[in-house]
Amino acid sequence: MKSIERHSYKGNDIISTRRLVFNPYSYSEIDLVIELIQNNLTPDLLKNKKLMYPGDRMNNKYYGHCYHSTQALYYLIDTDQLVPMSGEDYRGEKHWWLQVRERILDVTSEQYYCVNESPPYNSGKKSKWYGWKQRPQQITINLMKRVLGDRTIEEVLQKF
Repeated sequence: MKSIERHSYKGNDIISTRRLVFNPYSYSEIDLVIELIQNNLTPDLLKNKKLMYPGDRMNNKYYGHCYHSTQALYYLIDTDQLVPMSGEDYRGEKHWWLQVRERILDVTSEQYYCVNESPPYNSGKKSKWYGWKQRPQQITINLMKRVLGDRTIEEVLQKF
């Protein structure tokens, strides 16, 4: 069993906590989880994102999804070996993926190959998650819920 939390704050005070409790996938299931994440990427997950390349957003299923899909994969797998990485791509945008030693785990790499470009692995660096206190993004938790299905044990929103 695994649990992730996202606190919402007003100033320094926690005003609510969203908690997702679930049965994680084993590392041996990582390819399956990548496929499940890919199958659950939809435009509604991008509704609040301001993207510089709207044509890519409309024509490329994976464009704009690298951060939350990478973060979801990170939390869904039961291991401490995954390292978040990011690098600047050919557009000057940050792209995210995970690594386990030399193995690259990139849920959205196809967004590059389908336009004859390469993901920016050569410029990649170990990276910390965005946001205050590096909490999981709401969009990440929403994507995780889609992927988990009956592996979800409990979701709680507690307000203070």
